[in-house]
Amino acid sequence: MRRSRQPGRRGVGPGCRRAHDPGRPRYTANVKPINDCLFLIFTLSMAGKKLKTQRRARAAKPTVGAPKPPAIAVTGEATSFSGLILAAGKATRFKSEHSKMLHKLAGWPLGEYVLKTVFALDPQPLRTFMVIGHEADEVRKAFARPGLTFIEQREQRGTGHALMVARAELEACPGGHLLVVVGDAPLLRKETLQALLETHARSRAAVTVLTTILADAARYGRIVRGRGHAVREIVEWKACTPNQRKIREINSGILCLSRHSLLAHLDELQPHPEQNDEYFLTDFVEIFNRHGEKTFAYTVEDSREVLGINDRVELAAIEKILRRRKAESLARDGVTVVDPDSTYIDEDVMVDRDTVIEPGVSLLGKTRVGRGSTVRLHSTITDSVLGDRVMVRPYCMVTGCEIGADVILGPFAHLRDGAVIDHDARIGNFVEVKKSRVGRGTKAWHLTYLGDATLGAQVNVGAGTITCNYDGEKKNPTVIEDGSFIGSGTMLVAPVKIGRGAYVGAGSTITQDVPPESLSLGRAMQVNKEGWVKARQAAKLPFSIAVRDVGTVAVIDVAGQVTIGDPSRDLGHRIRQAIQYGRKHVLVNLENVVYLDSSAVGELVGALSRLRIAGGGLKLTGVSPAIFKILHVANLEKVLEILPDETTALAAFKTPEPGTAETGRQ
Repeated sequence: MRRSRQPGRRGVGPGCRRAHDPGRPRYTANVKPINDCLFLIFTLSMAGKKLKTQRRARAAKPTVGAPKPPAIAVTGEATSFSGLILAAGKATRFKSEHSKMLHKLAGWPLGEYVLKTVFALDPQPLRTFMVIGHEADEVRKAFARPGLTFIEQREQRGTGHALMVARAELEACPGGHLLVVVGDAPLLRKETLQALLETHARSRAAVTVLTTILADAARYGRIVRGRGHAVREIVEWKACTPNQRKIREINSGILCLSRHSLLAHLDELQPHPEQNDEYFLTDFVEIFNRHGEKTFAYTVEDSREVLGINDRVELAAIEKILRRRKAESLARDGVTVVDPDSTYIDEDVMVDRDTVIEPGVSLLGKTRVGRGSTVRLHSTITDSVLGDRVMVRPYCMVTGCEIGADVILGPFAHLRDGAVIDHDARIGNFVEVKKSRVGRGTKAWHLTYLGDATLGAQVNVGAGTITCNYDGEKKNPTVIEDGSFIGSGTMLVAPVKIGRGAYVGAGSTITQDVPPESLSLGRAMQVNKEGWVKARQAAKLPFSIAVRDVGTVAVIDVAGQVTIGDPSRDLGHRIRQAIQYGRKHVLVNLENVVYLDSSAVGELVGALSRLRIAGGGLKLTGVSPAIFKILHVANLEKVLEILPDETTALAAFKTPEPGTAETGRQ
């Protein structure tokens, strides 16, 4: 410090000439040493002024990681703190009915990131609070843990109001400081909070604000600095003057407060009418300055740490950062992530070295992947454990399962609900395994469903095998013992047990236990129905009828089903028309008829009577067994003459010799 001069002592330094006093001897000084001395004093004085000017200039600018004030011994209450996390708001800009804190981000709810960061501090907070509001019950369920106390802000009226609601807890909690953290800053590091706490404790400030510097401060509140590292005020962007909008240092919403000063001045917070009467936490800066208390700031270098998430676009952007960090972390630990930008790996996932993760893969939840494994394109593995040297082929889905070493899965395999696959097993394409255990070396390569089943070692499961585990009320178990062989297309109707070394023939339906080393066949007797295809095709044909003349015989070709209504009436009409044209002999060809009902039979019997009266006759040909059965039931097979084919029937009518002209009409 500069000392004040005493009166009457000016000019008594060495090398200076005293005024002449006749009562004293006269002293004469050497002029050159005196000049040198004066020059040195002048030079040092100018250097000091320049240094002060530089220091003032630096103090006027925000600095990254603001330097600590001179060390002060800080003990007891000054180093202890409690933490308060602001998590009450509704996700208005998310356009969601759910709390912002519950939206998933890289595998965790958004609020989980800040919680883990606060609990990771060393020393830990004496007490940790979370202020909740919207969907309070669901938020409690998601984040409840030992050491966390929830404070419900039933009416959300701003960050300052959150502290007003928490007043009773803050008055009762120990510690000299309160660390207030926003709940939507997932990139915030514990090292940054640690530095903020240390800066606050050493500065002995009433409040220390965590700030950062942005190239484009946009709509963030600006930090207006005072002298040194003091903060004069925090100005919301709407209220900024043109000069203040040029400031690039912004408020993060994270700060550390002296608990004593906070409680002493909490009642001085005032609502902001222009902001729906909300109370702002940042108003404490102005309040403390008004009372002459120290306000300080600590600036974090990486601005991404303190950027909050206000909508789903920002949520996606932060998720991309987190997933990229996770992929890079695994890569540094010896894992090959082929394309980090298209790979989704949650925070809790662990992957051992020399494993390869191909593009489009999702490793979710608490998944663990062993050493030397390969997870190929677009596979999704959730909350599962994979052993060493596992090969997951493309497009597999594994949920809540345990996969042993040297297993091959897929492609397109689906394993779920606690399935356990032992070492060296093979689960192939389009195989689903649910709540089952597959033994060592067992193979199910194709198109199989194994549900609620226990398979021993070295079992072969043929393509198309199904364990029929559900009886409409409950799930039943299937047991296949070591070394068994299940043929393709087998239905195993549970509960059922296939003994050790037994064989089940392909296409079997097994409803009873199979003894060890036995062959079981559960097939129905084979039946071949000749002509079935032709009859089936004819059944699909619509009803039709046509008349053609063969000599003196009118041949009527009928197809389809001749039933009551138009078909049977049309049949009777065509026969009567033939009689009117002078045809006394009528042959009805039923080769393509699949069904006659009683009305059609009645038309045939009526036509027979009319033709006999006219001196002619009616014959049938092409009668199938099904049509014959209908006629037999009516006892008409003896009344209506049935002939095997058209040639025989025409001969029976004594038709002209071959070569006689034939005409046809429809």
